[in-house]
Amino acid sequence: MKVNSVHKASCHCGAVQFKLTLPNGIEDPRRCDCSMCRRRGAIVASVALDGIRIIKGRDKLRLYQFNTMTAKHYFCSVCGIYTHHQSRSNPKQYGFNVACLEGVNPFELENVPTNDGVNHPADS
Repeated sequence: MKVNSVHKASCHCGAVQFKLTLPNGIEDPRRCDCSMCRRRGAIVASVALDGIRIIKGRDKLRLYQFNTMTAKHYFCSVCGIYTHHQSRSNPKQYGFNVACLEGVNPFELENVPTNDGVNHPADS
């Protein structure tokens, strides 16, 4: 699925707004079955670290870390929506919540694989 190179995104309430540079559209959409992802249920895709720019509400973003304290999960402190994270498996990228993209319905994505986050390689 192709999207514009620069795409607007936001949390549910609009307190956090950001732009994503997606030169190749939505790349590597996936789910994960780790304890965190199972509970939030989001489809995520990848973007380079410099490919995300918070344009509103940086002060509304909250950081959540657990277990190894390596991954950085961000969510809106007003509505609670997960917006993006910096993962421990690839800290050179952010994973972002596809449902935050304007004009994109994540339920229309086909064949979204589920990563085995329960047995993460960094845990062995």
